[in-house]
Amino acid sequence: MNITTLLFYFFAVVLLGSSVLVITARSTVYSALFLILAFFNAACIWMMLKAEFLAITLVLVYIGAVMVLFLFVVMMLDFDSDTVRKGFWKHVPIAGLIGAFIALEMALILMPGFRVSEAQALPADLASIPNAKLLGINVYTHYLAPLQIAAVLLLVAIIAAIALTLRGRKDSRHQDPSQQVRVKKGDRLRIIKVAPTVEQPAVPVEKNEGAA
Repeated sequence: MNITTLLFYFFAVVLLGSSVLVITARSTVYSALFLILAFFNAACIWMMLKAEFLAITLVLVYIGAVMVLFLFVVMMLDFDSDTVRKGFWKHVPIAGLIGAFIALEMALILMPGFRVSEAQALPADLASIPNAKLLGINVYTHYLAPLQIAAVLLLVAIIAAIALTLRGRKDSRHQDPSQQVRVKKGDRLRIIKVAPTVEQPAVPVEKNEGAA
């Protein structure tokens, strides 16, 4: 077993452990941090598979931007996670069945891609093209419609996150522009006549005549 295999198993074990902790962590902030760790280990595995563009994209886009947005939204919402977790174990069997079904679907779709012996040789004219350029040509020619659908879904997610942060809170203070426009001069300043208060001078204390 060489060093590459050891690194692969190391990153895979950390990836699986952090993925489990994303679901089982009691704090929502900790779940987001464990998800960042899972993304980082997935990027390391992609780097070992010579998919440098995907690894760098995962680090820059998901870890550097999307997960920061997730943390920002989670901290802005500040909801009670204990209330959300009520009845968690009651739904575990159904969630397990759905997760197993999704894993089976992904296995049926992805397993043919792991058959290295049946892989077609890369044409000579494409072998000299960098991975990023070749990926861009493939995505924007054969997979343009799924790319646009994913972009719309991300836009909807951003709008939903903004809408959640704009909920009304009793302890928040904000200005109402409509009330500021309707304000009058008398509402800003009011002159009140107050009776003057004159302090009486203090009476000096007479010294005793027998004092030295």
